Amino acid sequence: MKVLVVGTGGVGAAVGAVATRRRFFERMTFADLDRSRAERLVASLGDERLAAAAVDASDQSSLEALIRATGADAVLNATDPRFNPQIFAAAFATGATYLDMAMTLSSPDPERPYERPGVKLGDAQFAEHERWVERGQLALVGIGVEPGLSDVFARYAADHLFDTIDEVAVRDGADLVVEGYDFAPTFSIWTTIEECLNPPLVWERERGFYTTEPFSEPELFEFPEGIGVVECVNVEHEEVVLVPRAIECRRVTFKYGLGAEFIDVLKTLHKLGLDSTDPVRVRAAGGASRGAAVDVAPRDVVAAALPDPATLGDRMRGRTCAGTLVTGVRKDGTPGAAYLYHVADNERCMREYGHQAVVLQTALNPVVALELLAEGVWSGVGVLGPESFDAAPFLELLADYGEPHGIVDGDPRASARS
Repeated sequence: MKVLVVGTGGVGAAVGAVATRRRFFERMTFADLDRSRAERLVASLGDERLAAAAVDASDQSSLEALIRATGADAVLNATDPRFNPQIFAAAFATGATYLDMAMTLSSPDPERPYERPGVKLGDAQFAEHERWVERGQLALVGIGVEPGLSDVFARYAADHLFDTIDEVAVRDGADLVVEGYDFAPTFSIWTTIEECLNPPLVWERERGFYTTEPFSEPELFEFPEGIGVVECVNVEHEEVVLVPRAIECRRVTFKYGLGAEFIDVLKTLHKLGLDSTDPVRVRAAGGASRGAAVDVAPRDVVAAALPDPATLGDRMRGRTCAGTLVTGVRKDGTPGAAYLYHVADNERCMREYGHQAVVLQTALNPVVALELLAEGVWSGVGVLGPESFDAAPFLELLADYGEPHGIVDGDPRASARS
C-alpha cells in the first residue's frame, strides 16, 4: 500500500511515529503547505519508506496532482476539517481510498439553533455516498479516536456484549495538566472551538436529531485507571451522526469533560467574537504605508497566539481517556451497562513515541485502519464510518500495537453519583 498523509501537524507527525513500526505499507508520503516541516518529520523518523512533499490542502487540483505523482492507494487527511471538501474530492477524482479523523463541518439552523440541526457534521460527505458506491471506492470517515475508536467500541458492544442497546454514550475525560501555562489546549484550538461552541447534537429513535445549548446537561462520570470523577457536558460530535446509521439503539450522545475554566474561556472567546472564522480587516503590524491592513480570521489569531499542542508533551502530565458507554440488555438477557475505553498516559506516550497523549491517541486509529485495509481484513464501498466494520480485528490489532482497550462493567455515571 502507498499512502499519502496530508498535514504534518501534531496528529500527522504522530501518524508517522506509529506507522514506521509496522510493515504493511510500501511508501508513505507526508505532505504539508510548508515542505520543510514535512522534510523535518521524515528526517526525524529515519525510515526509507517515507517521503516528503509540498501541497496546498485548499487546492483540489494540486492535491490530485500529488496523489497521482505518489501513486497513493489511500489518502489520510490529517488537516483541520475545513479542508475536508477539497481532499475528499481529490481522493474521489483519483480513485484513492479516503480516510479522515473529523468530518465536514456543520452549520446551525438559522432560526432555532438550540432546538433543531441545520447542516450536520458529515452531511456533505454522506451526500456523495452513492457516487462512491458506483465508483467502487471507499471513504472511511471519522477514524480518529473520537470519532473512530469510540465507534469501534459501539460496534463491538452491539456484536459481542448486548442483544439490544438503549444508549450509546461517548464520554471523554482526562486529568491532564500543562505546566507553565494559564491556558493551553491539548488539541487543535481551531477544532476545539468548532465542536464546543456549536449547538450539541443528540439523536433519539423516536425524535430523530435535535440540538441543545452548548455545555448543557452536565453529569458526573467516573473515568477509569485513576483519572476519577469528571463533570461532562454536551458537545457537538460526529458519533451522534455516525452510530445510528449502522447500530440499532434508542439514543446516542456525546459528552466531554472540559472543566469550568476551559468552558469560561470558550464562552469569553465567543462573547468577543474571537471564535469567528469570518475575516476582519485589521491594521498590519509595521505596515509601510499609513492605513495598511490585512484580512484575518479571529479564530486563526487565537490559534496563532496559543502554544502548539504538539509541542506541549514535555510540559504535560496525566492521562486522557476516550470511551463509549453502552446500556441495554446483555447477551444473557439481563439489563446492564459497559464502558469500553482506551487510556493514554502522557509520560508513556512521550517515552515510547515522542508525542503527547492526545495527538498520539488520535493518530493510532487511522494507522490501524490502514493496516486492516491493506491486509484486506476491512473492505467496503461508499462513505462509511468505523461502526460499519467488524470491530474485533481492529481491537485485536490495536492490542498488538501495544495499546489494549479496557472494559468497565456497569455505568460509571452511577458510581460517580454514589
